[in-house]
Amino acid sequence: MSYKCSRCKRDVELDEYGGVRCPFCGHRVLLKERAPTVKEVPVE
Repeated sequence: MSYKCSRCKRDVELDEYGGVRCPFCGHRVLLKERAPTVKEVPVE
């Protein structure tokens, strides 16, 4: 799963046993990448 570090803005790939930490700067806040698709909401 792809995440982006909130401090250094690099793409981070996490494995199952690596923990939640950026391997480049050690920051623990990672942002999940959003899909580029737009969801449509039905109008009532």
